[in-house]
Order: sequence, then structure tokens, then C-alpha cells
Amino acid sequence: MLLHLRRILAGLLALVAVGLALLPGSPTVDVLVAAHDLAPGVPLGADDVRLVAMPPSLSPAGTVSETDALGRGLVGAARAGEPLTDARLTAVDPEMSSVAVRLADAWVIGMLRPGSRVDVVGAESHVLAADASVVAVREGEVVVISANREAAHRIAAESLANPVAVTLR
Repeated sequence: MLLHLRRILAGLLALVAVGLALLPGSPTVDVLVAAHDLAPGVPLGADDVRLVAMPPSLSPAGTVSETDALGRGLVGAARAGEPLTDARLTAVDPEMSSVAVRLADAWVIGMLRPGSRVDVVGAESHVLAADASVVAVREGEVVVISANREAAHRIAAESLANPVAVTLR
């Protein structure tokens, strides 16, 4: 019974705190957020983002303006309502392509993050792409790598027959 009352009191106090933070007259800042679920690498348009007023204490560091975000892409997927920051944005280059590959050494996956720079190596130590970018890391041994179109085609062809390796830059 006492535990139940404590939980109710904690819930009420949390609601009061949120209400006080959102009271009219409380200082807010405009933060650019995803208007809907967004895929990585696709240029952002005006329909993809919206401004949300929030207390400064809830605003993440590195928020960007609409002008800074439009035309750029995300390094990883974003959910609707997720704040967009400078660390999440990248230039979109029509000469680049992304390819999902299975890595020969699954342990390397734990060291990779979106934005990591890598060299992609195929069989017989042949470099398939130099200074490529990791776009996404998926469960298991799969990583999505962005490289120029020619290198992405080499990576895709090699990965049909053999897993590839990456070296970290």
C-alpha cells in the first residue's frame, strides 16, 4: 500500500514538474526536429523538419537552424520528433552511393559508428574504397558504407563472393 502511494506521489510530482516547465512565460528555445521518420542520406526538405519550442534545459547541444539543415542528409535514421543536431547532418553528394556489406571480422562492428571513416579491403588485401564513411551499423556483421559510386560498385561486387574487411582511419 505504501509503495503504491509513493508511486502515485512520484507520478504527480513528475506531472507538476513538466507542467511548470511548459507554463506560458517560461523561457523556451526553438529546436528543429524531424517532422516524420527520416532515412539516412536523403536530402532534407521543408516538409521533413519542423520547429518545436522547448525549455533550454531540454534542448540538446549543437541544434541547427532550418537553413543549415535543408539540402543536407542524416548520417543515420531519425524518428519523428527527434531533435536534429550538427553531429547528425552530412552533405549529400549525388556522386556517392551506399552499400550494405557483411564484414569478415564481426568484432570490428563494435568499434564503428555512423560517421566513422574506414578503408574497405577485399580479398588479397585489395583496397576497394579508401576513406569511405560508415552510414549505419546493423545487428550481426552488417555495416552500411558510403563511398563514391565506382568504389561502392566494387564493394558490392566483392561482397557477393566474400566478406570484406575495414581498417579504421
